[in-house]
Amino acid sequence: MLTRQLTSFVLTAALSGLMVSGLSNCGSKGSAASETTDTTTAVSASEGENTASAPDPTKIPAGKVADAATILSRPQVPVLCYHQIRDWKASDSKSARDYIIPTQAFTDQMQMLADSGYHPILPDQLYAYMTTGAALPSKPVLLTFDDGDLDQYTTALPILDKHKFKASFYIMTVAIGRRGKQHYMDKAQIKDLSDRGHTIGAHTWDHQNVKKLTTPEQWKTQLEEPREKLEAITGKPVRYFAFPFGLWNKQALPEIQKRGYVGAFTLASGRDEQYPLLTIRRIIAGGQWSAKTLYRNMTESFDGK
Repeated sequence: MLTRQLTSFVLTAALSGLMVSGLSNCGSKGSAASETTDTTTAVSASEGENTASAPDPTKIPAGKVADAATILSRPQVPVLCYHQIRDWKASDSKSARDYIIPTQAFTDQMQMLADSGYHPILPDQLYAYMTTGAALPSKPVLLTFDDGDLDQYTTALPILDKHKFKASFYIMTVAIGRRGKQHYMDKAQIKDLSDRGHTIGAHTWDHQNVKKLTTPEQWKTQLEEPREKLEAITGKPVRYFAFPFGLWNKQALPEIQKRGYVGAFTLASGRDEQYPLLTIRRIIAGGQWSAKTLYRNMTESFDGK
């Protein structure tokens, strides 16, 4: 208990520095293009709803869930990872700006997805597709947001609403309601996201690298308690997890599975041959990417793979 109190005290002073510093271990394999002024262009068009009803993965009979080899053989769905959505400040470093999407850039990126015929889906839909081959809308994409920054609610949400896009938000529970140098969503805002059809997932208690977790108490603090807290806030099961820094090892995967998560998201690293559902690939949407650059990197990273 004393350790956690001391950790919380240190985090109060240093948490925003960790997030804004660029999360240097969160690199993706997408090209770090510096374009910011390209005109947003539509690549193709299709009609239809942006999201379909999400099936409950717990109701899929075990006998209907494909084996790991079959799951790995299915074409990957593009998964995008976002952090802060706000305009850059003079104090933001070059590395920090790679993880901070200016408001207009995010607006352009969402417009590009809409104009290009992409349909954002939710994690339950992705799970059903991966495990059973369930149909997805044309040109599916999964939008994910890490950490629980307040600007995801105040800035990104209205832009998502404009396009009727749904997303998943992975919350670092130690920071819920914090209003220091870095502001984070409070319980009411997290519940509102859930009530409006977005998915809430866990991102550990205090952004710990899971490769460093070894004891039952650490797993409880970083995996069990965040899930329980978020379930109490939303009134819904929390089934999905995002790895801080995108880092994982084989030892962590059964621990995550044992604690009730059916899917987990990494970054651009390869998937595990035994646990593909717990190593779903994402790429970070670069803060200095134009909409055109995002489209190119997204298609190059996922199409036909």
